[in-house]
Amino acid sequence: MITAVDTNVLIDLFRDTPDFGRLAAEAVRRCMQEGRLVVCDIVWAELAGVFPSVRTLEDTMERLQVDLLAMEPAAAALAGETWRRYRAQGGGRERMVADFLIAAHAMAQCDRLLSRDRGFFRNYFPRLSVIDPSG
Repeated sequence: MITAVDTNVLIDLFRDTPDFGRLAAEAVRRCMQEGRLVVCDIVWAELAGVFPSVRTLEDTMERLQVDLLAMEPAAAALAGETWRRYRAQGGGRERMVADFLIAAHAMAQCDRLLSRDRGFFRNYFPRLSVIDPSG
C-alpha cells in the first residue's frame, strides 16, 4: 500500500500542532504499518520552505521513512485536465493550485492520500481514497 502524504499532515506532525499534531502522528504511524509513505515534488517544495535547510528536511524525511516520488507525466496531465474542468465549472482560480497536483499524483501513482481534506479532494477527485486524520 502506497500512501501519499499531504503537506498539511506533515506540518501538523513536525510542529505538533495543538489541534492536529497527535492525530497526524497516529495516522502516519498507521499508514507506515500498512506500507510505504511518499510525497510528491510539490509537497517536498512546500516543506522545503518550512525547514531551516534542505539538509534538515532530507534528514527528517529519511528518519520518518518518507520517500520523494516524483510526479509522472500522466499525473501532471490528470492535474491539468481536472483543473480545466474546475475552470469550466466556474472555478475562480486562474492558476493551477498545488492541491490539483498533489491529488493527481496520489490518484495516478499511489493507493491513497493522507490529508486533512477540506472537501476539495472529494469534490474534484471523487475516486481518490482520502484518509483524513482529523476525522
